[in-house]
Amino acid sequence: MARPKQFDPDVALDAAVALFREHGYAGTSAEMLTASMGIGKQSLYNTYGGKWPLYCAALRRYADDETGEHLRELKAGKTGLDGLERMFKRVAATAHRPCLGVSSVQEFGTDSEGSPELIEIRAPAGQALQAALLERVRAAQADGELSATLDPRQAVSFLLAQIAALRLAARGGAGEAELRALARLALRALK
Repeated sequence: MARPKQFDPDVALDAAVALFREHGYAGTSAEMLTASMGIGKQSLYNTYGGKWPLYCAALRRYADDETGEHLRELKAGKTGLDGLERMFKRVAATAHRPCLGVSSVQEFGTDSEGSPELIEIRAPAGQALQAALLERVRAAQADGELSATLDPRQAVSFLLAQIAALRLAARGGAGEAELRALARLALRALK
């Protein structure tokens, strides 16, 4: 008969997310994971299947949570531009925390042959965020808040690049005031 788990798998997964955010997949050892998660090595394998499946689960959790937060801010705005501003304020305020999504792309790329599991995890989150951004950009254009001559899809690509740039700037030492200014500049570029 199997022994009952002596830990909360969700809490342990959150600890793994934090480690992978900070150190990436290659920089995170099984020993680091078990220490941070408060579990033994056997529990890591029995519960999560090993380091790679744990990384995939952590990325899925992170993608769901982070995308959910972005979508909440976008939808909370009274206008299209207000939603974009709210989301960018959030990104600037949290940019000092490493982004598992950006580091996953940096570490593994987007080649489906190299990391098909990661593509399957990142794609739905990316598509949901792109669709919400596109809707807000089009709404802002319809309200005259953003330039009507702007290609909405290119604007979305630009905004996604700016999110990654804000996170990288924070990792490079940019302070909160600078990050807020960069976020404002990103949106001003669309006007």
